[in-house]
Formats: sequence, C-alpha cells, structure tokens
Amino acid sequence: MDDIAPEQARTALDAADRARRQVAEEVGLPRGYWWAMAVGWLLLGVLSSVAPPWLAGTATVGFGMGHAVLASRLLDGRRRTDRLRVSAAVAGRRTPLVVVGMLLGLIGVTVLAALALDADGADHAGVWAAVLVAVVVGFGGPEILRVLRGWVRA
Repeated sequence: MDDIAPEQARTALDAADRARRQVAEEVGLPRGYWWAMAVGWLLLGVLSSVAPPWLAGTATVGFGMGHAVLASRLLDGRRRTDRLRVSAAVAGRRTPLVVVGMLLGLIGVTVLAALALDADGADHAGVWAAVLVAVVVGFGGPEILRVLRGWVRA
C-alpha cells in the first residue's frame, strides 16, 4: 500500500465511487411489485363501478392494508433481487418517501382522470381511469421511481 501513487489512489477511489453509484441506480422495487399494484388498481376501479360502495370501500381498505404489509418488506428498495441487497446508506433513506409520494400522485391522477372522463360522459369512468393508471404503473413503475429518486437525490 505504501507504493501507491496519488494518481493511482484517486483512480481507484473514482472507480469505487462509480460502482457505488451504479448499484444505487439499480435500487428499486421488483417488477412483480409494480404488476401486482397495477392489477390491484384495476380491480379497485372495476369494483368501484360494479359493486356497492361499502364493498368497494372495504376492498380499498383491504388493498391498502395488503400493500402496507408488502411494502414494509420492500419499500426501502434494498431488495430488488434475491442476489443483491444493499445497505440503507447506498439505497438512500428517502426511497420510502418517494414511493409513498408516487402512490399519492397516482391516486390524484386516477381521481382527476375519472372526473374528466365522467364529465365527458364516459360510461364506467372509474374503470377507464384505473386502466390508465394500471398501465402506467405496470409498464412504467420502475422507470418513474428511478426518475423521482433522481429528482430528490434519494
């Protein structure tokens, strides 16, 4: 170690920092999480349209509770795959806040889309709004999370 030149040390430290950033960029939630979320979103949209309000409300609460249980294991973003688990320092401590904020934003998009579709006279506006958000969540969830994490430096 005594024979290392300052330039070599800087190069090694830069390589280690690049590798850490590359791993941190991969932090997220498994693809299955996003598809389960999309299916749940779609089912809630259908229930809101065809079921009595008490059943749709109960299903929404159940979905929220199920998501809370699942998210408690996955929300930190550190377990994207079974092969890699990173420390909280690498994953970023703001990842849970970003996911919750993203979900709140998706709820807002669903409500606004349903209101716009209903005002336009669409039948089953809640279902179509849920389809829209389910497609976005299923196909784009990981990418949206990655962008949001970058914006807040999580």
